[in-house]
Amino acid sequence: MSQQVVVVGAGYAGAGTVKSFEDAIEPGEAELTWVSDTDYHLVLHEAHRVIRKPEVESKVAIPVEEIKDDDTNFVKGRVTEIDADEQVVHTGDGDEIDYDYLLVAVGSATAFFGIDGLREHALTLKTLDDAREIHQAVKAAGQEATTTEPANVLVGGAGLSGIQSAGEIAEYRDDHKAPIDIELVEGLDSVFPNNDPEVQGAIRKRLDEKDIAVSTGEFISKVDEHAVYLGGAEAEYYGEDGNGDAPAKEDIDFSEDLVKEYDVLLWTGGITGQPEVEDFHLHADDRSNRVYAESTFETSDDNVFAIGDTALVEQGDEEFAPPTAQAAWQAAEVAGENLARAVRGAPLKSWRHEDKGTLISVGEEAVAHDVKAAGFESPINTFGGPAAKALKKAVASRWIADVSGYGRALNAWSDM
Repeated sequence: MSQQVVVVGAGYAGAGTVKSFEDAIEPGEAELTWVSDTDYHLVLHEAHRVIRKPEVESKVAIPVEEIKDDDTNFVKGRVTEIDADEQVVHTGDGDEIDYDYLLVAVGSATAFFGIDGLREHALTLKTLDDAREIHQAVKAAGQEATTTEPANVLVGGAGLSGIQSAGEIAEYRDDHKAPIDIELVEGLDSVFPNNDPEVQGAIRKRLDEKDIAVSTGEFISKVDEHAVYLGGAEAEYYGEDGNGDAPAKEDIDFSEDLVKEYDVLLWTGGITGQPEVEDFHLHADDRSNRVYAESTFETSDDNVFAIGDTALVEQGDEEFAPPTAQAAWQAAEVAGENLARAVRGAPLKSWRHEDKGTLISVGEEAVAHDVKAAGFESPINTFGGPAAKALKKAVASRWIADVSGYGRALNAWSDM
């Protein structure tokens, strides 16, 4: 009987691993089961496009049947527990799936850092349903507003997701001539924190051009149904890059010296592990609830691998791979091959993330920074304009082509 391999998750890490494993395995060596709570792969780094144009969802949501080989079995369900002793995964729908080797790539959840009221009142952007909900909320707010009393849309967190979401909201506002004011709120001292000042400046320029206000240097202390309250926080911030610590409640000044009213609040300020990871019985970080994995993606259980936002993948010197789409794509290629090697009893490959630069959209504009792509390395470190926009489209389209096909990639090009 061939060995049973199970991949959990349909994000970049999961979908990419499925494709890589299918390419690496020989017929009859193993049977692959793919488990996910959605029956599509979401191109998450382009999901913000749906905020402006809901019809784009057909471009960024790729059915799993279009991705996997016919021999790969797909089970729709959310994995809630891993029984390592019996080598079985359990889903919330009652399915029990046996495995010889398991790869966990369930992604991440939005981190709220214990900020009072934030979870209850903020929208987030992690799923297709989230993007639809943000669109509807912005649309309704704009319809109810007037030019003398415009709607206020606040976006908490000025990392990639926050910047790109604010840009799409601005495009919606301009397309529909909706009376909407948009503001990015960032606790650290600049947009796109902890990055090169050159790219920060380029992004800030485009935010200004899109009439997106920016407030930096004050953390959100609490939220109610009408307003966010800002106060000083003398603590490291657990930001969108997944590193550092959240401000402790006792370190936040609740003086409420600055209040910002809102009609729509979108929170993009950080990530944490999925809650069910606690029931996977793997060694995980206590604060972030993300699974520790070696550079081969092995976890504390020899038969279980983990990659993507689910994992803290060792990169040496107590460093971990960043929880980005780019890193997940790269890791998935090696992870699929390592699953095939595990089936054969062959040595596993180590993986190290290679930063190939940043591409970030601000509505119809884009900024490229330190980009190193196949056949392309710009002599200019940071640039915008048509070249940056074309590169942004090319990267998204290449991923779609890799997991689906060139026809779908070509169809998606104009909306990326």
